[in-house]
Amino acid sequence: MSNSYTKAAFGLVVTAAEADLLRRVAAAIEMIGDADIGIDALEAHYATVGADFAALFPRTEFSPFDGLLDLFPDENYPMLDFDIHFGEPDAAGQVIVFLSGEQFGIETAANLIQRCARSALPFGFEWASDHDRLRAGEFGGGYVVITEAAIGYGSTGRMLDRALARSRAEGADGFVLAIRHAEHGLSFWNDTDGFDRLSRARVFSEAEAANFDVPIASAEPAEWLAMPAALLL
Repeated sequence: MSNSYTKAAFGLVVTAAEADLLRRVAAAIEMIGDADIGIDALEAHYATVGADFAALFPRTEFSPFDGLLDLFPDENYPMLDFDIHFGEPDAAGQVIVFLSGEQFGIETAANLIQRCARSALPFGFEWASDHDRLRAGEFGGGYVVITEAAIGYGSTGRMLDRALARSRAEGADGFVLAIRHAEHGLSFWNDTDGFDRLSRARVFSEAEAANFDVPIASAEPAEWLAMPAALLL
């Protein structure tokens, strides 16, 4: 018999109000995960959770805590797969919250932070996967980047594949369409405003570039340029 693990341990700084909200959310999740707790007890507890909780996690007619279910990858198993520890508020009213676990719920933690710890955003954390036997393919990890608008996930496996692809062929990170201007230099295509600065450029895959109808925007012909490797790698 052998075991696989997904591990993470990190802290983030939140406001005292956010820390209090996180405590109430964790307590509610513990309650809804207990099959022995009936609907009357859930209704009684919901009456104490506060208006901020109710606004973030609106109830349904079936259960007062159904609003919590979208925190979890599987709504049939609403549980926190990690421990949460809270520090004491400092003089500025900030609290360090520490999350850790050996079977860490990566998606649940990311959703929880995005919903309940807005003052900490943007925020990110790393995770590791390992095994208690030295088996090929059982080790790796990744990261999560959380903003108010989105949650992004990356893995070491994908990063490795991209790094290997760069060593084999130019354009592994995509292509941009550029034109050269004698006075202004290079401009790069985006689908909203046409040719503009690089930070707004559309990045094309090799297949997209091959099938794109290149616009005629100046006397100089447009050209495809390979994106350089990301600084992270």
